[in-house]
Amino acid sequence: MKSDQWSVQDAKNKFSAVVDAAEHGKAQLVTRRGIPTAVVISVGEFEKLKQLEAQQLPTFIDHLLSMPTDDGEFERIPVRLRELD
Repeated sequence: MKSDQWSVQDAKNKFSAVVDAAEHGKAQLVTRRGIPTAVVISVGEFEKLKQLEAQQLPTFIDHLLSMPTDDGEFERIPVRLRELD
């Protein structure tokens, strides 16, 4: 994916061109005072990134299965029950 670079002011002035280029598969890098600040990408590219992120995240089931087990054994502490009125 090829990218073009815009200053914030140029991106604001030519926003339509920025969006058109992103729509055609070219990521648009926006800089503020020469420092990269944002990237404009197409919805298709954004969806691909979201799917990739979702594939890399463990599921809740994976999280539960990764918890250490104690085989149900634990030390019992002797306690005296309180009196009821």
